[in-house]
Amino acid sequence: MYAIVEMQGQQFKVEAGKKLFINRMEAEKGAVVEFEKVLLVDNDGKIKVGAPTVKGAKVVCEVLDNECRGEKILVFHKKRRKGYKKLTGHRQDLTNVIVKEIVC
Repeated sequence: MYAIVEMQGQQFKVEAGKKLFINRMEAEKGAVVEFEKVLLVDNDGKIKVGAPTVKGAKVVCEVLDNECRGEKILVFHKKRRKGYKKLTGHRQDLTNVIVKEIVC
């Protein structure tokens, strides 16, 4: 059984027991969080597609860590023939969650 769910502005394919890194959310470590924007549910070949969401479906997750950071992304700016170069980096704050169950 899997589901396509929208979490923090991004879509993920989730299954029970799967760990995910999502955009940072205000939740304590060990807190149980429910996401109700379920777009698709596949229950052993029976597919339910929402318009835009599946009614009554939700994904229950537990927060494992709220202090994670993503990989560094380098941003390089250059203007040719002017001698202008600038290099900056960015690391996104993330939250690590584990999917407990999919309710449909």
